[in-house]
Amino acid sequence: MSVRLIVATLLGTLLVPLHQEAASPAPVPRRRVEVLSNRADLVSGGDALVAVRVPKGIRARTVTITAGGRDVTKHFSGHFSGHFSRTGARTLTGLVTRLRLGTSTIRATAPGARRGSIEVTNHPNGGPVFSGPQTRHYRCQETARDRACNQPARYDYLYRSTSPLQTALQPYDLDDPPSDVATTTTDTGRTVPFVVRREQGFQDRDRYTILTLFRPGRDWTATRPQRQWNHKLLVTHGGGCGSSYAPGEPPLADYSGTFDGIPGATPSFVTALGKGFAVLSTALDNTGHNCNVALNAESVMMAKERLVERYGTLRYTIGTGCSGGSIAQHTVANAYPGIYQGLITTCSYPDTFTAGAQFADYHLLRRYFEDPSRWGPGVLWLPTQMAQVEGHLSHLNAVVADEGLFKAALDPEHDCSGTDATVPGDVSTRYDDATNPAGVRCSVLDLLVNQLGPRPKQAWGPEESEVGRGFGGIPFANTGVLYGLSALRAGAITPAQFVDLNASIGGIDVDSRPTAERIAGDPASIANAYRTGLINEANHLDEVAMINHGGPDPGLAHDYAHAFWTEERLQADQGHTDNRAMWFGPVPLIGSLTWATEALTKMDAWLSAIEADRSRRPLARKVVADRPADLTDRCVVDALGPLCDVKELQVLQTRLSTPRQEAGGPLANDIVACSLKPLDRADLGSPLPFTAAQWDRLAAVFPDGVCDWSQPGRGQGPAHTWLRYDARGDGPAYGGRELRPLPARSATGVVSPSFRPMLRR
Repeated sequence: MSVRLIVATLLGTLLVPLHQEAASPAPVPRRRVEVLSNRADLVSGGDALVAVRVPKGIRARTVTITAGGRDVTKHFSGHFSGHFSRTGARTLTGLVTRLRLGTSTIRATAPGARRGSIEVTNHPNGGPVFSGPQTRHYRCQETARDRACNQPARYDYLYRSTSPLQTALQPYDLDDPPSDVATTTTDTGRTVPFVVRREQGFQDRDRYTILTLFRPGRDWTATRPQRQWNHKLLVTHGGGCGSSYAPGEPPLADYSGTFDGIPGATPSFVTALGKGFAVLSTALDNTGHNCNVALNAESVMMAKERLVERYGTLRYTIGTGCSGGSIAQHTVANAYPGIYQGLITTCSYPDTFTAGAQFADYHLLRRYFEDPSRWGPGVLWLPTQMAQVEGHLSHLNAVVADEGLFKAALDPEHDCSGTDATVPGDVSTRYDDATNPAGVRCSVLDLLVNQLGPRPKQAWGPEESEVGRGFGGIPFANTGVLYGLSALRAGAITPAQFVDLNASIGGIDVDSRPTAERIAGDPASIANAYRTGLINEANHLDEVAMINHGGPDPGLAHDYAHAFWTEERLQADQGHTDNRAMWFGPVPLIGSLTWATEALTKMDAWLSAIEADRSRRPLARKVVADRPADLTDRCVVDALGPLCDVKELQVLQTRLSTPRQEAGGPLANDIVACSLKPLDRADLGSPLPFTAAQWDRLAAVFPDGVCDWSQPGRGQGPAHTWLRYDARGDGPAYGGRELRPLPARSATGVVSPSFRPMLRR
């Protein structure tokens, strides 16, 4: 009887865009070679961690392994000293390097055994992998070796001090070690000096960093990792929403600048390191630097691949972050399932563009409310009435959201990194509608052109006509929105105010310039915003564990209502929200200074319980069933926790509203362009009558009708998972196209087997 070569099955699969209904793992494939570090078709940087399992009867030294016809057997060792070598089979594991760009075949042969092989598609370290054509203008760091910003990784060391006043990590000198190095005991029981090695490098034309507890002077490879590592990963994120054309810095802090550097408060990533986690961050997972879900996901995927190739296989990944950090987690987890197994969010938003539609409304309302010269004869607005139309306690929230978030994000002429508006005539520098219409646009709509698509020719403005191309499409509209409808029905504003507001509010164009007409939006871009996951309907989050913590909003546009938007969407998709805990506390925005660390501990326990669950029930049910009993919703103080549920949270927090919600829109605030129905006097429900002139003026504003909130929005739909944005020939695939089915036997080193169903969505 012939003996056959079979694959190493060491771990679950990551980055798998196939649907799987059964919870049980697929039968172990035989006679195969397996790629551990990523999907075999999404490998980058010229290398891949590969495994071959050798059955009894075949001598390991007789196995030959080739990559693209080149013998790479010498890179393989006959063991795998990692978390997942459970089967007892002999495994050859090695890092295959110098893969050519494009597709190569890795083969394993041995006398008397059937050959195994797998095709690997390698992408440039400078990207892209699936995010589509990169922006032509980009300014690399001065030390870059090439136009893709590549340069060798560099390493330095940090440590935690025994001084309670030093909660941040301090520089560690290998030649002159400090005397105040603390020790830490990991969650696997290993006590080691709290010394951290920091790797800093470049991928996807931008920076990444990886931190681990490290014993200086000792080796660490993927097949022999240092034993203080627990094979878990924390990924940190930054806040805001912006665009950049030069490398940035990976964010590490919990609150993205909101409450960073507080004396006595240990950052959660430092706590994670002390427990034995690896910590990873990329500049491109910071939405303030890069407000692009595909690039967020691509950069984290590439950095995780490098981590597996250099450090070893992973059990699970937890994300953490505030504001834009919550957006990156929510949207990446929904559009690219498998990147994260657990999310810790605060200052929470579900996505960019449903909040963006809210802030666009604020921008338009401010132009009207703050300029009494635009008010009609006899019309007077009180500050309390303005706030009621906006759905808030005061007009301050609209001011902060507009000035701090909306204007910069959509202004193509604002100062974003990598552009220089001071070089006359240089078309690669910053856009100016009068002097340089072909310049680099700093609006996030243009950063997202691969996802949203360009504006159609019939919508072009003069600048687009001059340069012969459409700018990034507008993914929201305010046509049909009856601003102030709830206030009108309540008798808080008069028909004269209601009509004057809706007749005067107008819109903005693609350059954020005021227009008398309302924003029509670009239909394809609106649909693409949903399709690509830029608008998050939470339709792929049922297998993700989530903890959200927050506090009262002092007018900073981060009120806890945005966390409820995610709750509403989860409820609509899943019929429950049991895979998400909601904490509300007294500290503004974040609830408590200690909750980031506590949430990490709770999330770790939750994911460990899921990982240990060997039952055959679906993963979504495991996530709910294995949630720790003490992980409950939390209201203000821990003592009220057992009495707290989401309903009480809304009362205690004073759940606030939005202009569209006050216009009759849904609680989920997930419609950015409403369907229309005819204007009907009876639908308005005003306790005061309209004059004939008022009614005629209102009808002229809405010739095509008003919002029918009972119907889905225009273009509204679920996200498609694992889209790529390069065309099959050349150029972009606007709106994305599906990746081909997951190549078998790949990405098995990036998550433990219990999470496998999540990764096959």
